[in-house]
Amino acid sequence: MMAMGAGQTDRIYRNSKLPLYQQLYEILRSKITRREWQPGDMIPPESELVNQYQVSRITVRQVLDMLVQEGLIYRERGRGTFVALPRVDQALMRIVTFTDDMLQRGIEPSTRLVSAGIVPAPADIAAKLQIEPGEELVNIKRLRLGNGDPMSVEDTYLIHRLVPGLLDEDVVRNPLRRLLETRYGIRWERASQVIRAVNAPADLAKLLAIPPKSAVLYIERISYTQENIPAEFLHLYHRGDRYELYNELRG
Repeated sequence: MMAMGAGQTDRIYRNSKLPLYQQLYEILRSKITRREWQPGDMIPPESELVNQYQVSRITVRQVLDMLVQEGLIYRERGRGTFVALPRVDQALMRIVTFTDDMLQRGIEPSTRLVSAGIVPAPADIAAKLQIEPGEELVNIKRLRLGNGDPMSVEDTYLIHRLVPGLLDEDVVRNPLRRLLETRYGIRWERASQVIRAVNAPADLAKLLAIPPKSAVLYIERISYTQENIPAEFLHLYHRGDRYELYNELRG
């Protein structure tokens, strides 16, 4: 892809109270947020930005570093700097299905089934679900996509005796949460979860179409039914370059 020239109407004002780097940051960020520069487009090289805006190379690098940290651009060694795909921000205040979340954002959701079966509960998962080790669990692993791009991997464990026959259902076309509500009368009332950053092993990276050891957002979640029964244990892996999680805090 070809680099784009800076817009002729964008200017740096030497007599402004705003520092030069802040002015340049606002100019370049605006080009991305207004979609003048589209995801995947190469932005002008440092030398071109220096000449266009008559600022130092140090200032240009400072601004580009800020945009990288914000997730708006990314660098590829030997190729250049490119506009990143927009991240999906997800609130931490409610339980929402992937399908509903994507549709609300105007993104077409889809799912690929990676594996499905009955497994004995390992001791650690059994403890979280308050069941005996070895009790049967339904294990469903799915790749979730937005507009055809891999977004996350969901590895779900459900207590089998609560959802008999679940594996006979189409968990690709039908949202799992909806199946649980309509067929089994199970509604998630609340959930507790732990979030941390991990490096993707090779098999997970392949599913998410990212380089091995890339950072992913890992969520470990226990979901409780309306009877306050812990019935689902979930491993959820979000692509770190496509997702950001947020929450509002009050003092």
